[in-house]
Amino acid sequence: MLEVTDLHVYYGEIHALKGISFRVGQGEIVTLLGNNGAGKTTTLRTLSGLLSPREGDVRFEGASLVGIPPHDVVLKGITHVPEGRRIFNRLSVVENLEMGAYTRGDAAIAEDMEQVFTTFPRLKERRSQVAGTLSGGEQQMLAIGRALMARPRLLLLDEPSMGLAPVLVEQIFETVQTINRQGVTILLVEQNAAMALSIAERGYVLETGRLPLEGGARELADNPEVRRAYLGEA
Repeated sequence: MLEVTDLHVYYGEIHALKGISFRVGQGEIVTLLGNNGAGKTTTLRTLSGLLSPREGDVRFEGASLVGIPPHDVVLKGITHVPEGRRIFNRLSVVENLEMGAYTRGDAAIAEDMEQVFTTFPRLKERRSQVAGTLSGGEQQMLAIGRALMARPRLLLLDEPSMGLAPVLVEQIFETVQTINRQGVTILLVEQNAAMALSIAERGYVLETGRLPLEGGARELADNPEVRRAYLGEA
């Protein structure tokens, strides 16, 4: 479904991504692991059209995404839940969800909003509440729900567990699995390596703009280097 080939991305003269290549197959959950500054967010921002690569290619369902503006990337079936949620703080829950469907003009928007409320019952209870007054966990639910309103085939998730209590982390990851079972392919960027590897089929380890390790989720979870660097084992 997604093929990334020899991707080089720069911030000015800073070489952030140094020729990375990876793939995400239809129906998979694939995780991208790495420490702060490794290039994970840069990767997702490039896939969603917010950054332009200097070299390399990004192909989605066989067509290149390079040079395509972000709103057209959404139209092609890719949505991005950014790090830090980035909800519209002054809008209500419903208005945020409506913004997620801004590329659509069909009659099924209300039906899809009800599906979001089924997935996240807390949002239904707070549908008229100003989004900036929600808890951190509720804001993360809203960010994911807003992305789902565009009916993505590929969902890019950037650090969905950041800043959340452990019980909410478990809830968010259970929801990610539910979304995947509903037919949405997921590329998950996450520092909580243990949780990410517990739900993913495959994974890649990103270090300072390169991908030195890749493999099945169980293989990576058993890798001594991964266990030491990302799972907190000595």
